[in-house]
Formats: sequence, C-alpha cells, structure tokens
Amino acid sequence: MKNSALPDLSNDRRGYSSISMLYPFFGRLPWYFPYFIHTCKYNPTIDFVIFTDNDPPAQLPVNVIFVYQTLSEFKKLASEKLKLDVQVEPQPYKFCDLRPAFGIIFEDYISDYDFWGHGDTDVIFGDIRNFLTEEVLGNYDLICLRSDYMSSWFTIYRNSTKLNALFKNSKDYQKVFLTEKYYNFDETNFTFFEFAHRIPYQLVESEIESMTKVVKRLHEEGYIRAYFDMHAIEGKPGKTKWVNGKLIYKDKYEVMLYHLLELKHVYKPAISSLRNPDTFHISPTRMYFPKSGQQ
Repeated sequence: MKNSALPDLSNDRRGYSSISMLYPFFGRLPWYFPYFIHTCKYNPTIDFVIFTDNDPPAQLPVNVIFVYQTLSEFKKLASEKLKLDVQVEPQPYKFCDLRPAFGIIFEDYISDYDFWGHGDTDVIFGDIRNFLTEEVLGNYDLICLRSDYMSSWFTIYRNSTKLNALFKNSKDYQKVFLTEKYYNFDETNFTFFEFAHRIPYQLVESEIESMTKVVKRLHEEGYIRAYFDMHAIEGKPGKTKWVNGKLIYKDKYEVMLYHLLELKHVYKPAISSLRNPDTFHISPTRMYFPKSGQQ
C-alpha cells in the first residue's frame, strides 16, 4: 500500500516505472540526514519511505514518507513475514542483514510499485533517473551501483515474487536471520577485497553465502538479469558539487550518488535544519556552501 500522506502524483510520474526506496532507521538522526532528505526532494518520481522511531522534520518533501516504527516493532513484523524468529539486536548493523528480504517484510507498502530498493541515509543523491533509465529498468531485475559486488547502500529489485524471495537462494539465509551475529549478508560477507580484485565468486571463501555470490551465480545461470556498474563515489575524493539536483565530480563527470562512508567520520557538524540551497560543495574534509556568485 502507499502511505495515505502521499498525494496523487500519477500525472507527474507518467511514463516512469515506479520505485519505492525503503529505509528502516532507529535512534538519533545524524547530521547528514537533512542533506539526504534535500536530495531526495530533487528525485520527485521516486518515493523514499523511512520506518523510524523519530518524528518527521518540518517541511518534509511529498515523496519522503515517515512511518513510525520502533526497532521491536520492526523485529516483530520481520519475524511474522518471514515466519522466523529473526534477530536484529544487539549488533547495530544487524538489521542490514535483512535488507534483501525487505520485499517480503514490507510487502504491504510496496504492492503498487514496479521496483523496491534498500539503501543507506549517509548518501547524497544526484539525478537518479538519469542513470536508472527506463531502458535499464526494463532490461534488468536487480540494479547495483558498483561494478564488482553488491552495494547495499543502494540496490534496486524488481517487485516480483521471484526477486522478493531471491535471498532464499542462499543456503545460509536462515542461519543469518536467526542469529545475532552480523554477517554483511546483503553485500559480500566482508570479502570486499576479493570481489574488488575480480576473483571469481566460486573461488571466494566466506563463512556464509552472501547476496553477491547469490546474484552472480543466478545471473550466470540466466535465472535473473543483474546490472553492475559504477555510478557512485565513495571515500574522500573532494572536487564534488551538487547543483540543482545534479551531482558533478571534477566539473566533468555526473554521478548518481556520493556515499559519505568516510567523510561522515571526519566531518561532524552540529545537526541543524538545512536551508534550501541550489548548490553545495563536498571537499575531502567538509560540506559547505559556496560564496555568492560561485558555482
């Protein structure tokens, strides 16, 4: 189902495959959250649904939907939908192991959508549709923003019975869901180095069969069509700016997303309401607004 707070935007979205991005987030909102929301606003044909124990900020964009939910309520819902006593504590990232199952856990919220996705809130979005074109969405069942392994900070699944249950093709999914240990199931089971260095998935040794292994295997077998391409920036490269919904690197390359994986640890401003800037810059050490007249 679609949240009743969302207005009818069907005319504005005509010709687009519908996408719902799903974000459980529990605890205090971080400093970068207003930037995340601001850049969601500039992607009005995509809905961003945040399941959280926080109150929504003032002036929330119409395509960003807050659904009040506690961590214990999330655990109960996940357990009921998956018919397993799933564990989401005490590891702070443990709920990430459940991300591949969001198509089942949140099935009541996504029934009207063509695609659903999961991701992190420590990201700055550019123009998503400039990369997730109708051609890409029409030709692939699963879309990832890295070329080498699953990027759980933004992954899109076709909303179908087959794709929503894709995680069940891992022989270890019940072990992952039933234990408190965090396995990084949604990505590589911590074998990032091996996949980044293009070691074939069959030769990568890991404790559990991660979603990267599952997806690469099933794509190779022809069961699904998986898209892997690098449309994002990570690290602290600097020379990046956001201008009216576009994310530009080195004044030359447009990218879809910047993941603040490292920057958020070196730059920690006090969280505050974010005015509505047309432009902001990202250096290796901070995010800032240019002086008047600069781009």
